[in-house]
Amino acid sequence: MARTLRHFIGGRMIEGTSGAFGDVFNPATGEVAASVPLASPDEVRGAIAAAEAAFPAWAGTTPLRRARVMFRFKDLIEQHLDELARLVTDEHGKVLEDARGSVTRGLEVVEFACGIPHLLKGEFTENVGTAIDSWSVRQPLGVCAGITPFNFPVMVPLWMVPVALACGNTFVLKPSEKVPSAALKLAELAKEAGVPDGVFNVVNGAREAVETLLADPRIASVSFVGSEPVARHVYETGCAHGKRVQALAGAKNHMIVMPDADFDLATDGLMGAAYGSAGERCMAVSVAVAVGKAGDALMDRLVPRVQGLKVGPGTDPSSEMGPLVTAQHLEKVSGYVDLGVREGADLVVDGRGLKLQGYENGFYIGGCLFDNVTTEMKIYRDEIFGPVLSVVRVPDFETALRITNDHPFGNGAALFTRDGDAAREFSSRVAAGMVGINVPIPVPMAFHSFGGWKQSIYGDHYMHGPEGVRFFTKLKTITSRWPTGIRAGAEYTMPVSR
Repeated sequence: MARTLRHFIGGRMIEGTSGAFGDVFNPATGEVAASVPLASPDEVRGAIAAAEAAFPAWAGTTPLRRARVMFRFKDLIEQHLDELARLVTDEHGKVLEDARGSVTRGLEVVEFACGIPHLLKGEFTENVGTAIDSWSVRQPLGVCAGITPFNFPVMVPLWMVPVALACGNTFVLKPSEKVPSAALKLAELAKEAGVPDGVFNVVNGAREAVETLLADPRIASVSFVGSEPVARHVYETGCAHGKRVQALAGAKNHMIVMPDADFDLATDGLMGAAYGSAGERCMAVSVAVAVGKAGDALMDRLVPRVQGLKVGPGTDPSSEMGPLVTAQHLEKVSGYVDLGVREGADLVVDGRGLKLQGYENGFYIGGCLFDNVTTEMKIYRDEIFGPVLSVVRVPDFETALRITNDHPFGNGAALFTRDGDAAREFSSRVAAGMVGINVPIPVPMAFHSFGGWKQSIYGDHYMHGPEGVRFFTKLKTITSRWPTGIRAGAEYTMPVSR
């Protein structure tokens, strides 16, 4: 029997009342594992109302007390880490060790949020003018919303929620309806940690729920991670309704491999970055740019590794790659492989049509490897979001850098080389927000900030880290003078320091 999930509003689980439900699948078996309620606009507005009512008291709670709640939340996530990872694997499909790693990366943001009182400190200047002092403070925005994707059901919500709450905001989270269970578990843990009722709410739903969040005037900010077309819509619609928006979008991350690279290291990096999590990562490397003679050396190593990739259920410890998240996504990824063949790329390893004994209805595809891909092909331009690696061969470093910079996405980029001059040049000139040197997936730690360039982000603020604190607070500057009994009368000119 499939479970029936609920919303988490005002500190408790509540049944959906819209009458609309979506299926949540186990990608390994293809079976429906749960039924998720799809919220009506009124249900979403109810969650916003709960967050609005809880805001004054939570904003008035001292930063240190809010941080202590984050410390307890961190401890509870550690205690339930394996349970959260299992929820990720059961609904997304990624292998358990990868799921544990993603939960840990989210946990690190909670750890960062525990120290936010330090980052909320303002600045003070004595005597900006005679007997006049000036200082700044950072204050919370109000009710914040988050819209999160299917590929990281724990990590991405934890990029947003702990920072927003530690800054004094309340929150309404709309997780992907494909993977809702982990977000509901996080809400339960937050309540157990001492987050007051209404401060953190989870409302499940589809597009109608998103549009309600974007339009409601009580929502002060929207954080989003997902595909480029939806990110653009979220940004434009949210801004049109007067909201602060950070919308992280698509990616087509390039990894340049120079002729002097350590090819074993580069191959290991590509295998993990292209095929880990079945390529369903915004930081996945989907283009390997082989410079000069690096092409043959790289392909000689890649082909047998991709052919030998162990694909299976995420719960099997021997699996290196699990299934895709849904049958529809499997059809999409397979369609791109079909397209690459029609476009004239060399499909060296074909993972289509993979069937596993006992899991014939699962959403599986093997690793796919294209060689001799050109920049005009759609498999090069589009974000496929699956285990499909395209190898582009170029004659020199300048060409490699140019095609990397010419791509409309600029999330992450990497260079594998032993040449310090090339590494320094690449780091300075590459048009990407996150850069790796002999590191294939350069995801910043929680105390830095995550975000890309170009069409990989809409909005001016990255997520978590210091940028997250700035996004979830607004700056106020106070200038103060106390009367001394000597009055000079009204001044009609611009005040200047004297």
